[in-house]
Amino acid sequence: MINLGKGAKRITIDYKLSRYACYLIMQNADPRKKEVALGQIYFAIKKIMQEINEKEYSTLTEDEKRLYQRNLTRKGNFSLNQTAKKSGVKNFDKFHNAGYKGL
Repeated sequence: MINLGKGAKRITIDYKLSRYACYLIMQNADPRKKEVALGQIYFAIKKIMQEINEKEYSTLTEDEKRLYQRNLTRKGNFSLNQTAKKSGVKNFDKFHNAGYKGL
């Protein structure tokens, strides 16, 4: 519910947008608005950070790349386990096995 003039109220639908949808909106909106300008700066910084990471990654040896990917996988699995635990998963063996099978 949102409040309108003269004390009236109206139900509104709340949308959750993907990061890409937010990016497209920010790129096509009026940069004179403070929120849009901040959004454009945010996405510009993220792009620069991605380019730096790709450049650094390309300079790694094959062993360093393997260790980097392994560390990313470890962090991802840790995050998955934390989320599963908060959601009430009790049997992690079956949970992970179902994930590997694509169920």
